[in-house]
Formats: sequence, structure tokens, C-alpha cells
Amino acid sequence: MERKEILERITINPKIMTGKPVIKGTRLTVQFILNLLANGAEIKEIIEEYPDLTKEDILACLFYASETLENTTFMPIIEEAQ
Repeated sequence: MERKEILERITINPKIMTGKPVIKGTRLTVQFILNLLANGAEIKEIIEEYPDLTKEDILACLFYASETLENTTFMPIIEEAQ
């Protein structure tokens, strides 16, 4: 799947979830899906809970986050001891 196809799965509309990026055709935000994954949910489990989603939708969330962070300066929350 190409970059354009992946990113077409993610939409931003100020009238849906206050403009947060969501999986097209749903009210599931990229942030929500990333949070599920970060807390240990597997792609298969997410799809079982939300059967209208596909593996490609979930991968699009990861890709969207990666693309977003590409152009962002990251500031760690906790400063490491030197």
C-alpha cells in the first residue's frame, strides 16, 4: 500500500471529534487507536472489538503518527539524569 492510500484512510473534519484525526467513516480517533496499541492491545483484538476496521486502518494510524512526528520537535517529558 502506498503512502497516499494509507493517509486517505485518515480524515480531519472540524465537525467530527472536534477536528481530531479519525479513521475515515468512523468516530475513532488516531489517538484512541494509538492508545489501545500502547496499552498492549493487538491489532486482531481491536478489529474484533470494532469489526468495521481493517488492519490497514490501524496501520494508517501508525503511519499518520509517524508522519506527524517527522516534522515535530520532540521534548521528553522527563529529563534524564546525566
